[in-house]
Amino acid sequence: MGKKYFGTDGIRGEVGTAPITADFMLRLGRAAGAVLAAGDPRAVVIGKDTRISGYMFESALEAGLSAAGANVALLGPMPTPAVAYLTRTLYACAGIVISASHNPFEDNGIKFFSEHGEKLDDEIELAIEAELEKPFSTVSSDQLGKAVRIEDAAGRYIEFCKATIPYGTSLNGLNLVVDCANGSTYRVGPAVLRELGASVYLLGNQPDGRNINQACGSTDTAALQREVVARGVDVGVAFDGDGDRVVLVDAEGNAVDGDDLLYIIASARQEAGQLRGGVIGTVMSNLGLEVALKRKGIPFQRTRVGDRYIHQALVQQGWAIGGETSGHILCLDRTSTGDGIVSALQVLEIMAQTGKSLAELAAPVEKYPQIMINVPIDAARRGDLKRSERIRASLAKVEAEMQERGRVILRPSGTEPLIRVTLEGDDAAMIDRLANELAEVVREELSA
Repeated sequence: MGKKYFGTDGIRGEVGTAPITADFMLRLGRAAGAVLAAGDPRAVVIGKDTRISGYMFESALEAGLSAAGANVALLGPMPTPAVAYLTRTLYACAGIVISASHNPFEDNGIKFFSEHGEKLDDEIELAIEAELEKPFSTVSSDQLGKAVRIEDAAGRYIEFCKATIPYGTSLNGLNLVVDCANGSTYRVGPAVLRELGASVYLLGNQPDGRNINQACGSTDTAALQREVVARGVDVGVAFDGDGDRVVLVDAEGNAVDGDDLLYIIASARQEAGQLRGGVIGTVMSNLGLEVALKRKGIPFQRTRVGDRYIHQALVQQGWAIGGETSGHILCLDRTSTGDGIVSALQVLEIMAQTGKSLAELAAPVEKYPQIMINVPIDAARRGDLKRSERIRASLAKVEAEMQERGRVILRPSGTEPLIRVTLEGDDAAMIDRLANELAEVVREELSA
């Protein structure tokens, strides 16, 4: 049974356009409360990023949850992984994040966590959707939920992050530029790094409700790269709007993405005798990562794009390390979900312990040329990707020309009305030409 509202990472879209409206969030709060908190005295934790629409949706969700008889604990602006952590440690029955992650401020969305701080199973999401189809109802007045605000949420999370690296580890002597994407890490991210001894210069730490991810953060590191070189610091750190992703920048101003970070973390764990199994990547992970891990004797497997699929694969294999090129890294030996601050700390701790630069640690990953073209489409025609004979023929032509020299990935975005056309191979000019040819066919077939 397909899902009507939930995508690969919760429910997301443009504010004011269904389902990202205040009335839907009211209904969603009631439905989620009925499924996740029915008869449970524990609270549902709610956190949000810095988008201006977060105020509206926080109030609507709180009202809906109360109507279902669910108690609510409000965290205010907090990174997504902080909500996962606090859901567990506050012994809440569920967690909700109001965020559209790396999207512009005009978008917003809802992510859910189970009582264990993990993404919901498909069956629970379907149960919430089924509840949404029912008429809105309110429990009796003596059963309405209450709401409280958790005043020490930031301090709790800061201490947790610091505890994910060995006690006594100091980042003294490390000079950093940290770009908080004008998002939910703007307070806690710098606080963690400074308390561990690093010298921190800040970018993207003045959120105004509208500038989240705007020419900053992990999706646009140009300003950070310039600042790292201009200041002559050791590392640049770029979070995304909700703090579950991180991309680093080396002292020369080169971006160090999620593939590089996976290699650095996994190889250090292996050398310390602490690596459980291998590494999980996605179909988008660069072939250079796979080759570098193979040289170290570290197993590597791919899954569909989306951290929930990486998490599922890690649990099934009993492994701990996985992630995406975008910088969404899972270290299940440290926390239950992708966490930009925790991931950055793992790499900075390795630098502090080994005395090696970020560029030295990432050097063994030799990237294969890769190009990704995002093709805007009519959202209603997303399903036509597999049905279009012309697209299938064009894809077959590209695959035949590439033969064994690379890979082609053609997939819809799980969070935006886009088709992602990705080619990877040993000839940059060839993959650029073929990617543009395939993207043009997709554009002609599926655009509005």
